[in-house]
Amino acid sequence: MATAQLEAPGMRAAKLRQVMGPLRTAALVYVVAIVAVMILAPVIAPADPLAQDIANKRLSLFAPGHLLGTDELGRDVLSRIMYGARIELFIALGATVFAATAGTFMGIVGGFFGGVAETVTMRLVVDVILAFPPIILALLAVTIYGPGPLTLILVMGVLFAPTFARITYGQTLSVKREEYVEAARAFGAKTPVTLFKIVLPNVSAPIIVQFSLTMAQAILLESGLSYLGLGVVPPEPSWGAMVAEGQRFITSDPMGLLVPSAVLVLTILAFGLLGDGLRAYLDPKSRK
Repeated sequence: MATAQLEAPGMRAAKLRQVMGPLRTAALVYVVAIVAVMILAPVIAPADPLAQDIANKRLSLFAPGHLLGTDELGRDVLSRIMYGARIELFIALGATVFAATAGTFMGIVGGFFGGVAETVTMRLVVDVILAFPPIILALLAVTIYGPGPLTLILVMGVLFAPTFARITYGQTLSVKREEYVEAARAFGAKTPVTLFKIVLPNVSAPIIVQFSLTMAQAILLESGLSYLGLGVVPPEPSWGAMVAEGQRFITSDPMGLLVPSAVLVLTILAFGLLGDGLRAYLDPKSRK
């Protein structure tokens, strides 16, 4: 047994090297870097992202004091990208945590108890939400309640919760028939203990994978709403709003559009690749 315990870390490291590869490793490094930028933006940003300098508007890349140039109001693009990362990741993370918590709860309750619990959670809630296109529901909710981070977190959390619910529901249906679950119930384990200490850890792998994929979807949806003027309220920086602003001057200043678009695409791609890597690491069938 001692030998097995010593070999286990090496086997896990070999498995990780097998599934990561250079592309997924680069995605992981990028995600770590963008999270670091999110946390350290007030310290490392070269300028105030809201400070206007009309005399130096639409400066090109590598202009003195402005590595990525300035926008039509003379605001430093690099600083706005950094502070935009704070807003994008804060909203995406909040919405994903909300969706994962609510969806996992509905899925595990509906799958474990069945009957009325399944009807309420998986039919009356999940299926109804899935019956409407996400972007339409998001536009409707934001139009009614107004744009802002809290509105976006709640709306996107509701929209993404059904995916977590369905994944958890399917996994719970399989796990609840396992012998260790039956043994726990036979020995008198209370229902909350059975659900959240026995069933939940054994259905968590696909939830973790979906968490990373939902982060990418949340960033994309928030950017789309901000592009339409229904996301983060100006003048707060948002990548989607920066794309919309840059589009107006694409002929005279194409970098104003390309820079935030590139950052947005790379971030979504990185979270998607990270989720794909997690799936391959946690699911042997996917890895093969």
